[in-house]
Amino acid sequence: MRVEHIYRYPVKGFSAEALEDVTLTPGQCLPHDREFALAQADSGFDTAAPTWMRKTNFACLMANARLAKLHTAYDPKTGEWVIRTTDAAPFIANIHTEAGRAQVEDYLTQFLAEEARGRLRFVQAPGYNFTDIPQKSVSIISLASLHALERAAGMRLDPIRFRANIYVSGGKEWGDFDLMGQEIQLGQAKLRVWKRIIRCPATEVNPETAERDAKPPRVLREHFGHADLGVQAEVLEGGRVFVGDALQSLAPN
Repeated sequence: MRVEHIYRYPVKGFSAEALEDVTLTPGQCLPHDREFALAQADSGFDTAAPTWMRKTNFACLMANARLAKLHTAYDPKTGEWVIRTTDAAPFIANIHTEAGRAQVEDYLTQFLAEEARGRLRFVQAPGYNFTDIPQKSVSIISLASLHALERAAGMRLDPIRFRANIYVSGGKEWGDFDLMGQEIQLGQAKLRVWKRIIRCPATEVNPETAERDAKPPRVLREHFGHADLGVQAEVLEGGRVFVGDALQSLAPN
């Protein structure tokens, strides 16, 4: 299998950002992946003592499909975060500053309207990632498996629906599931595949139209007997990964 795409998602629930390469660090997520989030006012998330919380405590596609109407971009060097829509001038704020985060809170609380349970809080906690599972992992999807799901669904499914970090081509359908418990070489990095990813209603949302126009979890269950697509892998040894690099099992033959 070979790496076709690398993505990070700097703010939970918002746009994917494509990368040509990434440097992985042992025990960590991709740099800047889910580094920020918009916490619902009733979430109780404490930035001084962060503990893992379910995604519904934050603005997320599963509950807030309209977020897909916003196209965002983050510059980690300057702190500039840009939000673009089809019907308004770009919104720009520096999310490294208190004033900039307050601007984002105002903008998105107004945008989500009744879906915001009070005033949203733009949150970040050092060393914390707002991922859907407590463990720090890299998510990997086999495009062969995705194509099998597309055939069963009878429609094209944008890979971004599934918000993975690494998309790989080659190999057999569901071959990534065969890697469970194995160590893999991904570019210069070594990882251990440890978990299949159960898909949720967030994948129903078309990332281009913000419409719920598909039912991937239901199709997976009806046609394949499970609701899984992709795997989670823990970084054991760090290193750079480029688009085009190979993914190889390190299991003995």
